[in-house]
This record gives sequence, structure tokens and C-alpha cells, in this order.
Amino acid sequence: MAKSKSTTNATTAPEGHKSRRDFIVVASYAMGAVGAGAFVWPLVDQMNPAADTLALASIEVDVSKISEGQSITLKWRGKPIFIRHRTKAEIAEAAEVATTDLRDPEEDGLRVQKPEYLVVLGVCTHLGCVPLGQKVGEVRGEYDGWFCPCHGSHYDSSGRIRKGPAPTNLEVPPYTFLSDQVIRIG
Repeated sequence: MAKSKSTTNATTAPEGHKSRRDFIVVASYAMGAVGAGAFVWPLVDQMNPAADTLALASIEVDVSKISEGQSITLKWRGKPIFIRHRTKAEIAEAAEVATTDLRDPEEDGLRVQKPEYLVVLGVCTHLGCVPLGQKVGEVRGEYDGWFCPCHGSHYDSSGRIRKGPAPTNLEVPPYTFLSDQVIRIG
């Protein structure tokens, strides 16, 4: 029995055939990775903040137009911000309060960068209502600050909780003075 020259061992493949198989495997994995990335990217991207939120990430406010004793309300990141140009009497009254008398003890000097300007997030810390006391003639509560009529929380002129169900003081957002009269919030 003579062996034929054209027969090859079944376990060995021609050199060209092996390299084509490797290319097909690598190309298949690469296409799978591209497909997985194309599927996952929209899911991850949708968790980024919306463009309108990014636009409001920081705002600049000229406080020179706020007269002493006056308050303004701004919108930052979809929430109200209260800025009050406090009178000397309000500053003195807030500084005199003993922190031992407060539910959430915090000195007035730690809540402000300049004593005459108080910047707080205008959201009650109890259930997220917007307290009254910004407009002229509104009820300001027993401590001449803000009053939340929904559940009866009273805040003083430094935004500290003094009476009612709110557990903590009005939050102070991150802000800096860019000049004597311009504040950047955020």
C-alpha cells in the first residue's frame, strides 16, 4: 500500500487556514466589544446632568442692589436661594444666641462669609417646603427669620431652626465673594 502524497494529518491545518481562523476570532471579539460599548454608552450618558442643570451649576449675583433689610430669592439648580442683606440689629441678634439653646448648634459667624449678607437654600429641612419671610409683609416667624407654614418651623435671622419639627438649619450653599459686591453660588 502506497501512501498518497496529497493526504495530510487531520490535526494539522495549512498555515494560511490557521491565520484566517485567528483573524475571524479576533474580529468577532472586536465587533462584540464595539456592540457592547454602543449599547452601554447611552445608558451611562443618560446619568449625566441635563444641559440646563449644568448651565445653572453656578450663578453670579450682584448684591449691591439689595438694600439693607431687604431679601431676594434666586433659583439655583432648581431650588430657591435666599439672600438677605441683614441689618446691624439682625446681625447682633443672631450673634447673641447661645448655641446651647439651638437644636442644630451652629454659630452665626460660621454660616456667613460677610456678616451683612446671609445666603441660604430656601428649602425647609423638615419636608422640603419653601418658608415664608422673603417678601415684605410676609410672616417671618417668632425669631424674625423665616416661617414654614406647612408644619410650623421657625428659623431665626441666621437661618437656624429655633422652633418646630425641622431637624436642621437652612442649608448654606457653597458660595464665594468674587468682589465686595458679587457673589458666585456653586
